[in-house]
Amino acid sequence: MLTSATAKSANLPAAVLLAAGEGSRLGGMPKSLLTLNGQSLLTRQVAALRSAGIHQIVVVTGYFHTLIEAELKRLHVDIVRNPHPEAGQQSSVRLGLNKLRAPFGFSFITLADQPLLNAEDFIVLTTAFAQRRPSTEIRYPVVQGQRGNPVAISKDVVSFILAADDSVTCRGFIQEHPELVDPYHTANENFVVDIDTVDDLTAFKARTGLELKRPA
Repeated sequence: MLTSATAKSANLPAAVLLAAGEGSRLGGMPKSLLTLNGQSLLTRQVAALRSAGIHQIVVVTGYFHTLIEAELKRLHVDIVRNPHPEAGQQSSVRLGLNKLRAPFGFSFITLADQPLLNAEDFIVLTTAFAQRRPSTEIRYPVVQGQRGNPVAISKDVVSFILAADDSVTCRGFIQEHPELVDPYHTANENFVVDIDTVDDLTAFKARTGLELKRPA
């Protein structure tokens, strides 16, 4: 029988926040340092996670690590630097998951370039993960047929991926084990808005009336 402490830790969320990308489609810049209302997307997302009760946050840096880690100093999060960010996002995911420490019941894998994600979104997904179908271990939002982020994966899946060799990626595991996935269908477009290109910046302003500014 689970003790109250064990039950609590089984539901305790952590987060791996990915900020290692090159931003090549945006002209080669740290997308996580785009600012909205004077605050970087990185700072906004860390604040949203904390407001949602998620206090174990690992940020993965890579390209532009000097600039991003300078921003992170005042945020008091765990940082792991990907020495080979050119190896792709999944290498950053593995590094971030490996940095997590007990206790946690599941972890979000979230992107630093999603400007609309807020604390309520993480709270909703935390509840959705707790209410997932029996025998499933993974939930992610789906908005009008489009898969969104963040992804929530159980500690058991995290442990399996880290115990396997580097050829086993989180994305690959999810694709190969659809029986473990319980998609969370929602109309909330916050989960599918991200910034990859200059056109995305224009579309974001047209959609929201808000302007994302490039870092100085």
